[in-house]
Amino acid sequence: MNSSIPQSNRPRVVIIGGGFGGLAAARALRRAPVQVILIDKNNYHTFQPLLYQVATAGLEPDSIGYPLRKIFKGHHNLIYRMAEVNFIDTASKKVETSIGPVSWDYLIVAAGSRSNFFGMDSFSAHSMPMKSIPEAMDIRARLFRNFEKATLTENLAEQDALMTVVVVGGGPTGVETAGAIGELKRHILPRDFPELDIRRMQIHLVEAGPSLLAAMSAHASESARHYLEELGVTVWLNAPVVDFDGVGLKLKNGVTIRSGAVIWSAGVEGALIPGLPDPLIQRGNRIQVDDYCRVEGAGSVYVIGDLAFRPTAAFPKGLPMVAQVAIQMGTFVANDLKRRLSGKEPVPFEYKDLGSMATIGRNRAVVDLKPVRFSGLIAWFVWMAVHLMTLVGFRNRVVVFINWVYNYFSYDRGIRLILTPTGRKEPS
Repeated sequence: MNSSIPQSNRPRVVIIGGGFGGLAAARALRRAPVQVILIDKNNYHTFQPLLYQVATAGLEPDSIGYPLRKIFKGHHNLIYRMAEVNFIDTASKKVETSIGPVSWDYLIVAAGSRSNFFGMDSFSAHSMPMKSIPEAMDIRARLFRNFEKATLTENLAEQDALMTVVVVGGGPTGVETAGAIGELKRHILPRDFPELDIRRMQIHLVEAGPSLLAAMSAHASESARHYLEELGVTVWLNAPVVDFDGVGLKLKNGVTIRSGAVIWSAGVEGALIPGLPDPLIQRGNRIQVDDYCRVEGAGSVYVIGDLAFRPTAAFPKGLPMVAQVAIQMGTFVANDLKRRLSGKEPVPFEYKDLGSMATIGRNRAVVDLKPVRFSGLIAWFVWMAVHLMTLVGFRNRVVVFINWVYNYFSYDRGIRLILTPTGRKEPS
């Protein structure tokens, strides 16, 4: 297969990945004297911080996805190709893709991350990750299908298992997902399923460490736990998971939780592409980069975002795998390229920590904006404002805002369709 990329007398910059980092880099190169080739296996950008709202019927999938070709309409120096990248050949300066080889003068690898099951195959096989729109829709389908199944059985033990949801991982994604499911239990499910005693529904948030939101302040952690318990979520701390056979989730402390829906948000790892130097692969499948986000020994290759490992004094285990790091790195490498091409002296990358936040249902959120930390209603409004501003596309901002206003005043979530776009086999 031929990628059909036209030749150019300008330096070619290939960007792998249309996530936050790839978008930032491509946008910053809009008027640069280069040819930009953006490669992604999807034809859309996913706003991952709101995936959990798709999974819990708060938003439609197209509210958090935006077509890449529409984003770059008017970027005359950019060419998009929908393809999967299989190998990076640093010697010949080519990437092997599903549509054929693509050569580069400069390469920006912004492939992002994927779910990390830490070698536990049973969770890989039976739990539900949430790193893409199809996976979020699978979760939504499973949740509502389980309640439909619960109406068809008189076996109380089976009903209880179908109405039990376990979220593994107490980071922002896990906390926000558990909170959203708590809102479903409080406001939606009793009206949708009057024949079921929804009071028997159980929601468990299981965290291996001693606190929720470990990367945030103690105030945020305690506030999040308090809000979750208000919503009826059972929080398990210091409770590593050891096995899940699709029916029973086993914890290291000996407890077994019978559940028909286990959502995995316990960890991620870099979406490593073969070909990058093995000696530079660090913990979590991340590639060590220098002060300019470049791969040592391959000065024309940049790695940014979740895939990049760059320890600092403030982050000795590497910069966090969050959108802000990817955006700042993407903008930096584009500017670094422009400086080098114009003969200017490069400057090292410095990450500016803008803070962290998480929401736990209606009127409940926690915000750490150094040195200010707060929670509750004001934090919730700040969380909404930040996410609306960072969504890609005016239409998406308007649609999400209308959905949030409607849900707030109606105590309803109207997007409760049971769809399984990935074809993932449902348990009988």
